[in-house]
Order: sequence, then C-alpha cells, then structure tokens
Amino acid sequence: MTGKIHSFESFGTVDGPGVRFVVFFQGCPMRCSYCHNPDSWDISLGETYTAEQVLERMTRNLPFYKTGGITATGGEPLLQIDFLTELFTLAKGKGIHTCLDTSGALFHKENTEKIDKLLSVCDLVMLDIKHIDSDEHKNLTQRGNENILEFAKYLSSKGVPTRIRHVLIPKINDSDEHLLRLREFISTLKSIEKVEVLPLHHLGESKYERLGIAYPMKDYPVPSAEQLARATKILNKKE
Repeated sequence: MTGKIHSFESFGTVDGPGVRFVVFFQGCPMRCSYCHNPDSWDISLGETYTAEQVLERMTRNLPFYKTGGITATGGEPLLQIDFLTELFTLAKGKGIHTCLDTSGALFHKENTEKIDKLLSVCDLVMLDIKHIDSDEHKNLTQRGNENILEFAKYLSSKGVPTRIRHVLIPKINDSDEHLLRLREFISTLKSIEKVEVLPLHHLGESKYERLGIAYPMKDYPVPSAEQLARATKILNKKE
C-alpha cells in the first residue's frame, strides 16, 4: 500500500508529547481560511511512499524519539485512512507512540469500522475544533462542524486520550460567547488530556501568492499574548 505525503518534520516539539517525527499527509477536504499549507490540499500532488519507507525515515534516528513518537498531520490524514492505519500498525509493532492530528471532518458515525481499526493502534488524538458554531465553521472552512463534534463524542465514548486544539482568530472565534460554548461542549467529553489554544499566524501567506490564491486572512490580526492567555484560561476552566 502506498500513500501521498506532503512533507516530513524530523524533530517536532509541538505536535504531541516529546520529540516527534511528524508526517504531513497530502490531501484535505477542508479549505480553512487560515491554512498554512494550501499546497497540501490536492491529493494528486505530493510524493508517493510505502508505510515502510515512511517509518524507515523515522527509525534512522529512533533514539531521538524515545520520549515522543510519530505524529500524522496534514492535510488531513483520515483522507488516507487505510495507509495511515498501516503506518501506525507498523509503528506500534516497534513500540513507537502514535498520534493523530485531525480535523475529524471525515468521521461518519454510521460507519466506524475503519476508524475503530485505526484507533486500536492510535495512542493519542489531537482534534482541531475550529469553531463551535456550525454556520461560522462553514464560513471559516467551507464545511459544517457536525461530523467533527460527533467524532469528539465518539472518542470520548471509546475513552481515547484526546487533546483539543483551537486556533484563536480575533474577530472570528475569540468572543466570550463562542469560547464559553466551546468550553461547555468540551466539559461533556471524557479522556481530554488538555486544551491547547494556538495563535493565528500568517506564515503561509507566501504559499498563497505562489499558488495564485487570494489569502483570506490578510486583514485579520495575530492574537496578542493577553488574548491567548484569556482564551486558554476560559477553555481550561473547570466547573
């Protein structure tokens, strides 16, 4: 089995616990306005690898990852779920911690066979919840959030260790109303390890220029340290 890979990061420190080998999968069904990898959207692009070839790139430096593991991100890894499951199965066979960073947008509760197989070899899920309001989520990503919230509930029902990630975008998802609604939803979930608030950044703007795509976030500011701290406090507050 082969998969399409966008790129690799050899010593990632922000994509799960410890030092990690990060695999950026090619292809994504969402069109997030703040995406910093628009060149990862088209699954026909990217390089073709077998799962063995991907893991071999990691195991060359395996001692460096003894406190971490492998993280699949993207793009959207669930778009290539069979390949992802094979990769994680090989990694678990070598005692490597596995982490999935996903939007959850491709989850369908009516058919969970493949998801269950993947979760059996996945140690941690980092789930990106981009907006708690489905209409606003659609404005931001061109898709509603119903499947994403259902996936969060499903992970909770299965007791899968989960981290929630929320990219803070001033004027879009940083109001008290939205943050409190998101916190209320998160409070209903079990096995949440932590909630991470990440800042909007503009590091991908040059890629949009090269691809001839208008950059949607040009007029949106990067959140201040105070705004990040406030959102983090609200989303992590226990009641």
